Amino acid sequence: MYNTYDVHYYASFALAMLWPQLEICILYDIAAVVPYEDAEPIKHLFDGNVDMRKDAGCVPHDMGDPDDEPWERVNAYLVHDTVNWKDLNLKFVLQVYRDYLLHDNDLQLLSAMWPIVQAAMERGLKQDTDGDGIINNCGADQTYDTWKMIGASAYCGGLWLAALKATCEIATVLGEVEQHDKYLSVLQLGKKSYQEKLWTGSYYRFDTSSRKCSESIMSDQLAGYWYLRASGIEQDVFPHDCILQALRTIYEHNVLQFENGSMGAVNGMQLDGQPESFCLQGEESWTGTSYALAATMIQEGMVDEGFHTAEGVYRTVYDRLGLGFQTPEALFARRKKYRSLAYMRPLSIWAIQWALEKVQPL
Repeated sequence: MYNTYDVHYYASFALAMLWPQLEICILYDIAAVVPYEDAEPIKHLFDGNVDMRKDAGCVPHDMGDPDDEPWERVNAYLVHDTVNWKDLNLKFVLQVYRDYLLHDNDLQLLSAMWPIVQAAMERGLKQDTDGDGIINNCGADQTYDTWKMIGASAYCGGLWLAALKATCEIATVLGEVEQHDKYLSVLQLGKKSYQEKLWTGSYYRFDTSSRKCSESIMSDQLAGYWYLRASGIEQDVFPHDCILQALRTIYEHNVLQFENGSMGAVNGMQLDGQPESFCLQGEESWTGTSYALAATMIQEGMVDEGFHTAEGVYRTVYDRLGLGFQTPEALFARRKKYRSLAYMRPLSIWAIQWALEKVQPL
């Protein structure tokens, strides 16, 4: 399938830095199909349910199958019904704001994207089922497509708060005072709920379910903050002391206690130092999210920790496996295996360069 957008969120830094006009083209391609509906019934493999291919107001998971009619028949991914995924719309909004800044505050881009941003965020508001200002997950409904999140989650909740902030910034630039105030009100409520429900004192818990895995330390818990900081937004959403403490906790547990700090960051780590075994993706180390984590650390001045995290992935993929030109998505240490060669997400390594040049110059 063409360009899985949940993964492009990570990989897009390569295009943004090397071929910025291509990044903008992808943004327009995605935006063009958001308003459309495709009611074709699709049977999904994970649960056997039959759902519509595409609903209006949803950012597509992908731009279609090259053997079909890409750009016309989107969402070739058949595992889950991505109409109800919680991360896609939010990642689009965050990329709109970053790319607006990248292109010298391109007002034409921002004005063209504003109706799509509004549609994406309106759908997000409906996904806050308990009115606490945070969207709620209800399963494997995000890029970790076997790792179920229930209720408020560190990953999607953080993306939601970041997207709310980006929407407020866009509304301010465009003079949309009423919309700014509307989303700012939700943001203020969501910030309070996020801290109260998910902050443990040293990290943001995985989710608010009563499952054992809800207390896991997720290496990608700051994915929303990462984008805000990369876009020059430093305050207002997440307490900075919590961000620094969470990064230290992730480094100490998910990096240093995983394969002696030699393989990047494991996706999920239990407090007892054991990788999260609730599902396969919890105990994998994803190369692309490890690079994104490294970039987040570098943005916050944790340069040595960031490069040590990235080096573990590099040494494993290039030196031990010899897969430098077909980097896998995932490393599975316990079984000494890897999966999904030549994956797009590891292009997030360019976010490290972004952090060094634009956020935290050496």
